[in-house]
Amino acid sequence: MAAKTLYTVVVADDEDELREAVCTMIPWQEYGFCLVGSASNGLDALQLVEKHEPDLLLTDIRMPFISGIELARQVREVRPATNIAFLSGYDDFEYAKQAIQYNIISYMLKPLTMEGLGAELRIIRQKIDAQFAMFRQTAPESGGLDLRAAMLMPLVLDDYAEPEQEAQAKVYGRQCGLLRDADDEPCYTVMVSTLLDENGANCTEPSFVASVDRLASKYLRSVSFFASGKVISVLMGNPSDFEEYLHILADEIPQMAARVLGTRCRIGVSRVVSALTGLHGAYREAMEALRQGDRSESGAQFISDLATVAKGGSPLCKRALEALDQHYMDADLSLVSLSGMLAVSPNHLSACIKKYTGETFINILIRKRMEAARELLAVSGLKIQEISQRCGYTDQHYFSYCFKKYSGESPNAMRRRLDAEKAGERP
Repeated sequence: MAAKTLYTVVVADDEDELREAVCTMIPWQEYGFCLVGSASNGLDALQLVEKHEPDLLLTDIRMPFISGIELARQVREVRPATNIAFLSGYDDFEYAKQAIQYNIISYMLKPLTMEGLGAELRIIRQKIDAQFAMFRQTAPESGGLDLRAAMLMPLVLDDYAEPEQEAQAKVYGRQCGLLRDADDEPCYTVMVSTLLDENGANCTEPSFVASVDRLASKYLRSVSFFASGKVISVLMGNPSDFEEYLHILADEIPQMAARVLGTRCRIGVSRVVSALTGLHGAYREAMEALRQGDRSESGAQFISDLATVAKGGSPLCKRALEALDQHYMDADLSLVSLSGMLAVSPNHLSACIKKYTGETFINILIRKRMEAARELLAVSGLKIQEISQRCGYTDQHYFSYCFKKYSGESPNAMRRRLDAEKAGERP
């Protein structure tokens, strides 16, 4: 990346004095960054990440409402391309390291001087430089096809494998290092990735194999190769691995392609299969998924979403909003859990909601909960704690903060105002 290009950053810390000092006293551009927002709690930080899609989130580990680790998990769900740097007290350091899988690029111990933070920002800048450089590298890492890819290519591309050949395929898999031992019985998914230029033409090059494989290896076992203008990846893991990580990977690749390469990336993803001899069928599914949807838009299409694509995205969005109306009081409701109810991928559901409502899932959920709370304040005598719980909040202070931010007044203030208005209407 050219030295003049700045990485965007959001700062989150509930200590107002420290946050203001970090935002105003750090010469961000001198360190290669551009400050785009700051937040005093995890909720606001998450919304800033959705809005600005920053390259870096610098956050305290102990945050109101959403802890730093929970914030990191949720950021990974919506913007896996964002790196996260933790500010942590000494006693929190081991706790912070639990979040290593959430794209944590740095841990900084408090108290931290401005000079110390500046020095760490230089290191973080170098790390992001390296990430971007590796993603855009113009030559494959190795000169030839590795043994695992050579073994997988015919299984993926040629329709010749029969189920009775599975045992022999596994033998070959162990011999080339694809499988660890005789007890290694992973499931498989095929993912096909392509890059498109500004005219929508395929501009995928063989070097993109290394970029895809590097990101995939953060989440799943993977082998990728190039064929006919496509990067074809065989991803391996158990069903829970795919459920947790596959949609994140399918988001991160297009996000990085847009940020680093300035190109659109479209991805097709198959269903999970349990046998090596099922890889060709999975490849055909991935290709069918890839052909669907709007070629002018980046993103992933899962074969399991095709039924909803055929019916149109608007009916799915309507079903999602109806399900949200029914389940908004569930404190654990998330985009992932809602997509599970509707039997679609989180990627497809998120894109559909944003396209047809112009809003993110998080903002729609908050608005629904706040409108329900206003109704309960107006027509019921429930305590604020009870209203909080009925609207999906286990923490009353979190609920009150959200309510005031949304309505401009606290729940108690609104109730007093409504009571006064009712009293004034009486004869």
